[in-house]
Formats: sequence, structure tokens, C-alpha cells
Amino acid sequence: MARFIVEGGTPLRGEITPAGNKNSALPLIAASLLTDEPVTLRNLPRIRDVIGMLEIAAGLGATVVELGPHEVRITAAGLNAHTVSATLAGVIRTSLLFAGPLLARRKNAVLGLPGGDVIGRRRNDTHFLALRALGAELDADHGGYALRTAGLRGAEILLDEASVTATENALMAAVLTSGRTTIRNAASEPHVQEVAQVLVKMGARVEGIATNTLVIDGVARLAGVDHRIASDHMEVGSLIGAAAMTHGQITIKQAVPQHLRMTRLVFARLGVETEVRGGDLFVPAREVYRIQPDLGGAIPKIQSQIWPGFPPDLTSIATAVATQCEGTALIHEWMFDGRLYWVDSLVMMGARVVLADPHRAVVIGPSQLYGSELRSPDIRAGMALLAATLCAKGTSVINNIEQIDRGYEALDVRLRALGAKIERVA
Repeated sequence: MARFIVEGGTPLRGEITPAGNKNSALPLIAASLLTDEPVTLRNLPRIRDVIGMLEIAAGLGATVVELGPHEVRITAAGLNAHTVSATLAGVIRTSLLFAGPLLARRKNAVLGLPGGDVIGRRRNDTHFLALRALGAELDADHGGYALRTAGLRGAEILLDEASVTATENALMAAVLTSGRTTIRNAASEPHVQEVAQVLVKMGARVEGIATNTLVIDGVARLAGVDHRIASDHMEVGSLIGAAAMTHGQITIKQAVPQHLRMTRLVFARLGVETEVRGGDLFVPAREVYRIQPDLGGAIPKIQSQIWPGFPPDLTSIATAVATQCEGTALIHEWMFDGRLYWVDSLVMMGARVVLADPHRAVVIGPSQLYGSELRSPDIRAGMALLAATLCAKGTSVINNIEQIDRGYEALDVRLRALGAKIERVA
């Protein structure tokens, strides 16, 4: 297993371009199975989860051709299987996204139990409630899920939670289903919008994109498409945090500022200002960051929300940033009951953080952080810990960096280009 060796205390400076949005790339790989024509995806992040999804697609009979480091062509004309390897499914949570396309194309889908980040219980029920509404039957046991259908049909679907991947699964199943499907309480994050927009480019009929109600009129077939994936707004938020914690100054190229409104607002409450410069985002250097209290001097709350609220994937980096800001903030992560346990590592580094319960942490800053030996528990907490080591005094070791690699491409190489003292060691 690999680890990062980080010497802290060097401000990040320079320009960096974020990778393509992994949360768009993963469902788009699954969506490529909806047509027998070639689907070309560009600006594809080269991360473990993407590689795993491509392996699953190939195992189902699709032809996968790498056109370049960040470009791939998937042709599913030879789709001849409906079973997702339990081994591969156990590594990637988004292996669930093959359920909708397989039901639409082959009327059967067998899926091993999905893996992914360990951040508390993550329900899969919403996926199967939606697919059942479309006419699928489910057999579930401790080893995975088996779905089959005599033929999907349009339906009214009310998701019991605004799940991103369940919305995408239902959407992908519905586009080739006869009749009209309405998905209410649908997720509307930028990556959900991108998946819907690509399906429309392929010939699907989808209305209500960017809203919480999607209306899909099924079509008989979809065409191929050539699509460039947008920049990852989660990576942009992570880079803002890392720059601020090191008191650095960076320009994030092709940042897609329209996806960053709430992220910029929340960072501003922590005293971290950013500037939109065309399609880029500029993070200026500051000596001091001050948390902005609520009216009356009350302690402000940084709380994850459903889009267009503050993304839950950025609560970890916001928590780390708050340790370097003057003042007190309450972090409230209500979606996942295990996402804040990693803050013990921040405390070990010298941060003043009180974990009030599994969902709330009080951060009092600023604190001098010190180099420590750490372990990355998941993608986002791993990134937050890396940002903390970049501003810490002394040398840190981060183990289990395979978790970080699942969400961030060649992060050590790209951070070194900004001046970070970081090495990857086998």
C-alpha cells in the first residue's frame, strides 16, 4: 500500500486545472451501455473508480478503447452479459448504476454488493423502489441483488430521498422505456444535470433538467455521442481549501463558476474570499481568515444540504479550513452518520475540535497543526487531512492513500507543481 510523505508549511502558488467530474464520469460509463453505437468520453479522470467502472463495462461485453490518457470510446453493440462481478462491485459503490441500463437493454441485472467510502450506512433502497415502479422485480440476499423484468413501463416515481445515484439509475432505465416516466424529488446536482444532458444528446426525451421533477418520454433507441466531461466542482472546492490553509494564492482554471455559488458563499463565511475571472477562479493569499459570526454574534453553522445547498462532500474540507480561521464554527453533517469521525486525526494534529455527536463538530480556530502519522478513511476526509498536513509544522505520513486516489487524479504530482512538498512512497 502507498502513502504520502508531506513536509508542511509551504504556501501553494500557481495555476491548476481540475480533473473531469468523477460523479459525472461514473454514471456516463454506465449510460454508454444504453446504445449499441460508440460513446466517446473526454476529460475522463484517471482514478481508481473510473478504471473499475470501465472494467465492469468490458466484462459485460462492451468494447472499451482508450484513445488517450483522458479519452475513452465505449461500444456496447456486443453487450452479452447482465452480471456485474461481485469482486468489482465490492470496490465501487457506483457499480449500482449498471442496474438501470442492464434492465433497459437485457431485462436482467445481477449485482454484487457495492463498496465505496465507509462513512456510515448508505441506503440502496431508493434505487430498487424506483426500478420496481418501472416494472422490475427484485431478489435481494446478503450476496447482492438480482433484478429482472418482462418489460419496463413508464411510471410515476416519487423518490423517498433525493438520491443522486438513484435518480440517475431511474433516469437511465426510463429513457428506453415505453410511455412517460415522471421522477419527483429527483436530485439536481451538476453531475445529474450533465448525465441528463448527455442522454438528450443521444436522443432521449427528458424535460425538467436542473429541477427536482424529471419527465421522460421513452424512445426506441439511443445514438452514440462524443462528450467532454465538465470540471469537478468537488475538486475545485478542495483546492480552495488547500490554498487557504497554506495561505497560498492559486488560480483554478476552467472551474465552472456557476457550479460554485454555494461553495464560494460558505467559504466566504469562513473568511476565504474567491474571485471569478471568466471561467477561472482566483484564490488570493490572506494572512488572516476570520469566521463571520451570525447576527448577534452567534456561532455560525456550516451545514451540508441537498443541491443547490453546500455539498456534503465538502464538509470535510470545510472542517479542516475552519481549524485555521479565527473564530468558532459548528459543522453539521446530517446526511452520513460516520462522516465526522475522522476529526480525531485533526485533534491529534493539534486542532481544537469538539465532536458533539456523530453529526456535529465544533471547531475553534486558529490552531497550529503539527506533523503526524495519519490514515485516510475515505476520499474526502483523506483530502482534508492532506490539506491539513500541507499547513502543518513538520513532516506527516498519510497511509491508505488509495482512498484519496479513488477521487483525485495524480494529486501529489499536481500539488508539487504548486510548490507542495509531497512524495508518494510505496
